[in-house]
Amino acid sequence: MSFAGKQARAPILVFFVLVLSAVMGAEPVPGFQSLEKIDAHLHVRYNGPEFLNQAASDNFKAVLIVVDHGDLPQQLKFIERQKAIHPNRFRFVTSFPVDRWNEAGWEQETLRLLDESFRSGAIGVKIWKNVGMELRDKEGRFVMIDNPRFDPVINFIEKHGKTLTGHLGEPRDCWLPFDQMASESNRRYYRSHPEYHMYQHPDFPSYEAQIGAVERMLEKHPKLRYVGCHVASVEWSLEKLGQMLDRFPNIAVDLAARIDDLQLHDREAVRQFFMKYQDRLLYATDLEIAEGQNPQAVCDRLHSRWTEEWKYFSTDQPVTIQGTEKKVQGLALPAEVLKKIYQTNARKWYPGI
Repeated sequence: MSFAGKQARAPILVFFVLVLSAVMGAEPVPGFQSLEKIDAHLHVRYNGPEFLNQAASDNFKAVLIVVDHGDLPQQLKFIERQKAIHPNRFRFVTSFPVDRWNEAGWEQETLRLLDESFRSGAIGVKIWKNVGMELRDKEGRFVMIDNPRFDPVINFIEKHGKTLTGHLGEPRDCWLPFDQMASESNRRYYRSHPEYHMYQHPDFPSYEAQIGAVERMLEKHPKLRYVGCHVASVEWSLEKLGQMLDRFPNIAVDLAARIDDLQLHDREAVRQFFMKYQDRLLYATDLEIAEGQNPQAVCDRLHSRWTEEWKYFSTDQPVTIQGTEKKVQGLALPAEVLKKIYQTNARKWYPGI
């Protein structure tokens, strides 16, 4: 058949697909631009409008996350600046410092800071991997998230109806030598950040200790609404991740910076996992814009990531895992599942969006 003949048939085929979808009760998969989407894990350390301009252009809203890494008060100032530019394009998750952990007034100061952030519109609180990997008590022991001193802070977050967001631990690759890591992106990260490559620090807490501390914290706070960043650092096993979600019904996970890890699993297993846990998964990227970067280059990267990952989730077309050049087939998730992952789950797990 000629190209012109194929073109003539294309609208007819689309028509029959739509008719069949209507008869079968299946909602047609939306286009990238038509669905309002939420990226549940972004960082803005920048005063300009470009990053959220790109979000508006691609029909995204954002959850901007503040981290106890770098200048935390300055991060909050960047958030205030973005409020003046894009008040309806994002909501933010605050954080609190732990550098004064060993001082007597740390708890009271932390609660005061959180109260101020909640009054400023924070919808959640982020706790970072410095808990478990850097923070030590007066005796030099590592402080983990299940430490009782965190309990009043976590209770305060729960009492105010906010979500605790946790980047605790790291992917299992973190405890492996470079040649045994599953993900190329992990190799790149730990080559650039050897201080967090736990294989080089065998005296630090193990992977199992990190995950165990999170689980004990969740056991103590069964009503807490919790989002585990980066698939809760259980990217290596869909079975283990599913067991965690089954055990703790008040937790969800975001997909930030771990989609390539998930793509390394069997395609059908990943698809079935997304179908089973479609109410517990939040689309996210963990991308950032900071002062000193080229805004257009950052926005181009953001747009590229968003469109490529939409292709992976919404079609069965091949996509390429960055860094490995390995091609994987898209998941072709149904429209109702895409809408949950890209929109309604974020609103459920982060009330106030």
